[in-house]
Amino acid sequence: MLVGAAVVVLLCTLLVGLPWAFQRHLVYLPDAGPVPPAAQAVPGARDVVLETDDGLRLGAWFVPARTPDAPGVLVANGNGGHRGMRAPLARALADEGLAVLLFDYRGYGGNPGSPSEEGLARDVRAARDFLLGDGGVPADRVVYFGESLGAAVVTGLAVEHPPAGLVLRSPFVDLAAVGSEHYPFLPVRALLRDRYPVAERVRGIEVPTTVVHGGADSIVPPAQSRAVADDAAALHRVVEVPGADHNDPVLLAGDEVVAAVVELASLNGG
Repeated sequence: MLVGAAVVVLLCTLLVGLPWAFQRHLVYLPDAGPVPPAAQAVPGARDVVLETDDGLRLGAWFVPARTPDAPGVLVANGNGGHRGMRAPLARALADEGLAVLLFDYRGYGGNPGSPSEEGLARDVRAARDFLLGDGGVPADRVVYFGESLGAAVVTGLAVEHPPAGLVLRSPFVDLAAVGSEHYPFLPVRALLRDRYPVAERVRGIEVPTTVVHGGADSIVPPAQSRAVADDAAALHRVVEVPGADHNDPVLLAGDEVVAAVVELASLNGG
């Protein structure tokens, strides 16, 4: 009996201890690259460097707007790949005359560092600083666009620095809520180091907010994206793309996604 109990304790320890130790490897799925030159991926784009307040230098692409006073879009990626995968979105937004900044988080796209909630918050602050500084985009003309995990990242930024508009693509309620969908046998909420409380934060963000999600999303349940929309303090509208799964091209740079960003940019005279 003692041996049996010891085996059970060992199994439980492994079941909980391994996810605790390796959880960030499950949350963050960086692609180290190689990342192509900016101009090769997006016409008119240039390679730039973002400097974080903890001393990291992050690779990014900046596409200037057609006119000096045009709105700009800060794009925050999801948890996988690198900025090269978001080139179609940058091209589509640039074709609409908008300035666009694509960047990779720490640990992604050949960047130094390891991703975490605190680290990504530093990274997106550096992206905003560049867009307003070297990018020349007025603070009241910036739209934040976040894809999945990136929706959580820009929501956190919007609490500190409200944008002109906020587009959340496939947002989750919080990281524990979406983690519980995929690991229902684990005490996810008790284990997680990174929280990303999206629904809680949008309740206090008084800027036009559009939520875009796929009707057949197998990664972030559509009900969670709708719950974020329900909690948004200044919901502009909800765009559901019927039949679209989380990583389908239509949710990466489809007409509905691009139109949602352009619409919010135009609300402020863009």
